[in-house]
Amino acid sequence: MSDSRTKFYLDPQNRQWKGVCSGIADYTGIEVIWVRVAMVLLTLAGGFPWTLIAYGLIAWMAEPKPAGLYQDRDDQKFWQGVRSNPKRSTAEVRAKFREIDRRLADIELHYTSRNSALAREIDSLR
Repeated sequence: MSDSRTKFYLDPQNRQWKGVCSGIADYTGIEVIWVRVAMVLLTLAGGFPWTLIAYGLIAWMAEPKPAGLYQDRDDQKFWQGVRSNPKRSTAEVRAKFREIDRRLADIELHYTSRNSALAREIDSLR
């Protein structure tokens, strides 16, 4: 896939106007309603012209999210975690691979060791 899953995209599928707030929600993993509420509160709390200018610039500069960027909801959650904390995500993936490697080593040890009971069972099936 040529589309980067760690890049910010506008989310036109869940948009209200241009998809900036839904894109921020998708990028961070925060519910879109909270991003929209924060945008309104920030605008009303004194950021009036700047929040709208930033919104317009983001809408103009960002690309729409490609269809099928994520395979499923778990894939989306994984990539949101990668974007929020890449080091933790890398450590989690390494830990999963270490666990898989350990389990494969246990299986290999079990099947390559001389297990006479298992050998008799296999021979009786022939």
